[in-house]
Amino acid sequence: MSKDFDLIAEIREDQGKGASRRLRHKGKVPAIIYGAGRPPRQLAFDHNRVLQQLENESFYSSILNIKVGDKSQAAIVKDIQRHPAKQLIMHMDFQRIVADVKIKMNVPIHYVNAEESVGVRAGGGSVSQLITDVEVSCLPEDLPEFFEVDIVALELNEMLHISDIKVPDGVEIPQLAQGPGNDHAIVSIQVIKAVVEEEDVEVVVGEGESAAAGEGDAPAADGDGGSDDSKPG
Repeated sequence: MSKDFDLIAEIREDQGKGASRRLRHKGKVPAIIYGAGRPPRQLAFDHNRVLQQLENESFYSSILNIKVGDKSQAAIVKDIQRHPAKQLIMHMDFQRIVADVKIKMNVPIHYVNAEESVGVRAGGGSVSQLITDVEVSCLPEDLPEFFEVDIVALELNEMLHISDIKVPDGVEIPQLAQGPGNDHAIVSIQVIKAVVEEEDVEVVVGEGESAAAGEGDAPAADGDGGSDDSKPG
């Protein structure tokens, strides 16, 4: 099961862009929590604390404990809006969860034994990770922290698919229920061929070659004796 993370929140009453901007200036992250048949609630979190939590990959696929005073609400993160140029969290969305209702989450995939795989060690290939996470559906208590995919036996020019992921009991991958055409490749081993660009070759002609090439190509220039004799007197 995924890890639990505690997030200390405070209720905010002001709404709108101006209110959110003032919160960010105070080192807070504006947020909203919704779901579980209850009305949405506006929250605010300490920005530095949130940044620390986001450094842990498990944060994105874990059950979060959002605490407001002496009350606690289980939730999952649904969206994080970041500043395009700064290390700044602009807004966060959370979804309340209840124990007996399934949730959908993206769970990261960890590929192990890449360097020891047959395709790399014996075939000289390189591992290409085509998918780094996959959406699952399960009850909150069954939510995995990550999936581990062992590629030690993967040979050159072979690949694994979503259906090759070993999921625990109670966990489903909805994409597979949409038909065989959605069983996409997740990892492969290929030989990466270097592309050699042809360079323009400049032919340098020496002075001797240039002079030789010029002989007989055109009438002699003024000053050549033979040429002067041909002129009428």
